[in-house]
Order: sequence, then C-alpha cells, then structure tokens
Amino acid sequence: MTKGRLELTEEMRPFVERSFGSVEVVREQRIVKVTNRVTLEGTLFNELRASRPMQTGVDLDLGREISATKGDAFCRPLEGTPSDVFGRVRGEHSVTASNIAKYDGFHGVVVFDDHDPLDFTPEKVSDYVSVGLEWGKRALEADAEAKYFFLMWNCLWRAGGSIVHGHAQATATRGMHYPKVEHLRRSALSYESEHGSNYFDDLYRVHDALGLSIPAPEGVRAFASLAPVKEKEIILVGRSLEDEALRLAVARVLEGLTKGLGVRSFNAAFYVPPLVPAEEDWSGFPVVVRLVARGDPASRTSDIGAMELYAASVVASDPFRVAEALRDS
Repeated sequence: MTKGRLELTEEMRPFVERSFGSVEVVREQRIVKVTNRVTLEGTLFNELRASRPMQTGVDLDLGREISATKGDAFCRPLEGTPSDVFGRVRGEHSVTASNIAKYDGFHGVVVFDDHDPLDFTPEKVSDYVSVGLEWGKRALEADAEAKYFFLMWNCLWRAGGSIVHGHAQATATRGMHYPKVEHLRRSALSYESEHGSNYFDDLYRVHDALGLSIPAPEGVRAFASLAPVKEKEIILVGRSLEDEALRLAVARVLEGLTKGLGVRSFNAAFYVPPLVPAEEDWSGFPVVVRLVARGDPASRTSDIGAMELYAASVVASDPFRVAEALRDS
C-alpha cells in the first residue's frame, strides 16, 4: 500500500467537496497495489477514482436504446447473416453465424434469440455456451489443426459490442493457443514445477482464505479476483464446458452482476484447453472463465487507457465488497 498526497488551492475546495465528499480524502489517498507473481498480472486500487467527474452526454434510457435497434440483421439471422463453411449450429435459444469481418480463420457468432442482451436466464446462458462449444467442434471437423477454441461475450458498446442484439463470439485458431491463454498455461506449469502443486487450486485457496470466494455448484470454484483486469472481475474455474454446472455457474454470476450490482455492460472470456490433444502440456489446466464489468453505457470516457494497455490495471471497485455483494445476491 502507498499514499498519494497533494495540495489543493482554495478555489478547488468547492469542486472537490462536491465531487469527492471532502477535501481530506483527496489530499491523502490510499492506493493498494496487487501483483500476481506467477502471471505478473497487476492492479492498482483507488476507490476515489469511482467519484471522478465523467462526461456522459445525454441521459441514456438503455431499455429504449436497445428496443430502438430491433429489426437488425441478428433479428433474422438465417437471412441476414452468413453461415460458416460447415453450416450453422442451432440451440434452443441461439443459432450461429459466420462473422463477416473475422479475427481469425474460423470466427463465428452465437446469435441469441432474444434481442435484449441483458434478457437472459441460466438456461439461456447455458445454451449460448453449449452452442458455442459445438461450433468449435464443427470448426475442428473442418480443419483438424483448428484445435484451440476461444469463446467471448462482449455485452453492449462499452464492452466492444458493435451490435446491440445479444450475441457471443467464437474463434478457433491453429498452431498455438492465443497468447494470453498460452501465457497462463506456461505460468501454471512453471508454478507447479517450482512448488509441486496446481496453480489454479492454490489460486482459489488464497482467494477463499481471504474471503473472496463465491458459492458455486460442486466442481466449480468462483471468486472475486485480487488482481482484476478491470472493475468487478470474477473468475470461475471448472472442469469442462461440457459440464452444465459450470455453464449455470457463469449464468448465476452474470445474474448477480447485472441484477444485484447493476452492471449493464460486461465482457466474458472462456479459456479452454485444446479440444483434442496437442503437443504441448495442458495437464492440470481447467476451463477458466473471466467476467468483468465495463462501466456505464452512457459514459463517454473510456475505462481503458495507456496505463491498462501498457502498465497495470487501475480499478476503483473493492474485490472484497464485490464478493460480499455477490454472495448476498
């Protein structure tokens, strides 16, 4: 922990008291720095940053904004979206399309039947993930080297979603997993080699001992991250995306974030071992799901800048309060 100190001019006192509550909390600020020594992920916490004046532009009626976009191509995916070379995967609540501007050779979209991306239930989320996984298997059948599957959900524009209609995205790549997933694999192996225990087991034990764990079904471990990439990051660790318990746990945490904590925009990322055996060692690597809030959809200020891109994450939310709130919800 460190302290940031400054001196205010008399002219600033009214603004500071109005924006931050008191002069004292600004004059001497508590900053907590947390670094994961295995993965070198790091976060700087300062709750005061949540009170910064933000430019929001006009008042946003999110429900009306979402409703106004009904009738887009995703509302009629069979006619308005391309299909992958291996066709489409149809679930009970979603269907796949091929992404028209691709990240990778295989890049698909899981288009939700519901237009409103926040109108989900545990059963619907389980379906989205299951359909995404089946898409990965179809891609693997089309190309036996496309074994590295990745699933993501960017909810609304604050999280990078270019289309409001509810959707997730799936990719499959060749040669090696995506760099951040591969970095985690190597870090976990190095940790086990040095300490003789599984990195993910120990990571959960540390968070649980500190009171950061969140109740989850058997076989799933969930916790509020001590080194979040951004606000309110939750990590879930499970055996397989085939396991409905993990899919439902993801849904319940998302319900807690959106309905309990008021999150409206979020990112979800699914770190999955290769769908078939690979040359490199993936032993002991589970499915890791990371969920993170992305701020007020009305805000015109980005929550990510050069500090996050090139140095360390800067976060205002206290993970201990996040864990407590999710347990209560």
